[in-house]
Amino acid sequence: MKKAAFTVFIILFLDQALKIWVKLHMYQGESIHVFGDWFILHFIENPGMAFGLEFGGSIGKLVLSVFRIGAIGVIAVVLYKFIKQKYSTGLIICGSMILAGAIGNIIDSALYGLIFTDSPLYTSIIAEYMPSKGYAGFLHGNVVDMLYFPLFEFTWPEWVPVVGGNNFQFFKPIFNIADTAISTGIISILVFQKRFFAEPKNASIEIES
Repeated sequence: MKKAAFTVFIILFLDQALKIWVKLHMYQGESIHVFGDWFILHFIENPGMAFGLEFGGSIGKLVLSVFRIGAIGVIAVVLYKFIKQKYSTGLIICGSMILAGAIGNIIDSALYGLIFTDSPLYTSIIAEYMPSKGYAGFLHGNVVDMLYFPLFEFTWPEWVPVVGGNNFQFFKPIFNIADTAISTGIISILVFQKRFFAEPKNASIEIES
C-alpha cells in the first residue's frame, strides 16, 4: 500500500507542479527550448483527451470528465484488490501510475477553470491564480500540456503513395506527465502481463492450507 501511495503522490506532485508553473509563467503557444530542438516546453491547453485529442464540445467535455471520474473509481478499486491479493510489485506500481495520471488530468478539468484566468492562444497573456472568476465552470477546465519531443522530421518522397510530399515529424503530440504515467503504466502491463498476472503470493498459501 505504501509503494502505491508513494507512486501516486510523486507523480501527482510532479505533474501538478509543472502544470501550475507553466500556467503561471508561460502564455499559451509559447515555447521554451530545454535541450536544443528535440526537447521543448510548448504550452498548449487541451480541452479533450490525452495527446491533444478532442471529444464533442462542451457536452462531450462534461461526459469525458464524468467518465474520467468513474474510471478513477474503478482503477482505485482494482488496484486495492491487487494490493490485498499481493500481486507483483511491478503490477502495483504500474496500476498506481495509471491511477495517478488519471487523477492528474481530472484535477485540471475539474479545478483549473475555477482557479485560473484564461490563457488565450498566442496573445502573450499569462494566466492569474485565484481570480474573482475563473475561465470555466467545474469539470469544464482544460488540461495543460507542455512536453514536446520533435526528435526528427523529414519530407516523404513524392513517389510514396498517399503521403508523398508531406512532412513527417516524430514525435508530434504534446502531452504532460500524467499522460506519460498512464501510457507507461498501460504499455508495461501489456508487455509484462504474464509476469504481472502470475498467481498471487497468498493464493499458493491458501491452496497449501
